[in-house]
Amino acid sequence: MIGIYGGTFDPIHYGHLRTAFEIREKLALEALRFVPCKKPVHRGEPSVSAKKRLELLQLAVADAPELTIDTCELERSGESFMVDTLRHIKEEVKPGKPLVLIVGMDAFLGLSGWSRWIELFELAHVAVMMRPGWQCDVPGELAEQIKERVAGEFGELSFSEAGKVCFLEVTQLEISATEIRRMLQLGSDPRYLLPDEVREMIIKENLYR
Repeated sequence: MIGIYGGTFDPIHYGHLRTAFEIREKLALEALRFVPCKKPVHRGEPSVSAKKRLELLQLAVADAPELTIDTCELERSGESFMVDTLRHIKEEVKPGKPLVLIVGMDAFLGLSGWSRWIELFELAHVAVMMRPGWQCDVPGELAEQIKERVAGEFGELSFSEAGKVCFLEVTQLEISATEIRRMLQLGSDPRYLLPDEVREMIIKENLYR
């Protein structure tokens, strides 16, 4: 199985990296791909260019061969829709290889607002990151769509190509890219919130200021 973890990563930080590491272990993924978004649909324009965000991401995962980067959204023109990304990846991997779309709880609860969202379940399983012990109410249309899809055991995901939903408790570090950008704009140092190599490039090139 291959994990797909999309986002603007503006900038990448330990909150992203730790959850990616834990999910790869819990689901026994052979690889996890970070998919940086070029032009997001559900939020404003990223603070720095796609090229710089990619360079920061490359620095962050340079010593982790199990964490890779897929640049398909950066190479595509227009807005980034996950359904198109999954279709693209599905065409390039080995036939029958399951994909697992990794999303946070907030993104999952808003899934019905995504473009062609029901098609996502035809292309991948969905792994939802959640804080330990957190309970929430899934909205009606989404609840109806997933009621027969929730996996009782993580191992169920490997038995089919797509269509299952699982909820994973992960260590949710209270680190926010928004807060990191705010700190940098105020001249504060984000040391220990992101990898040193990422921090050094941000400071050297005066990014986010």
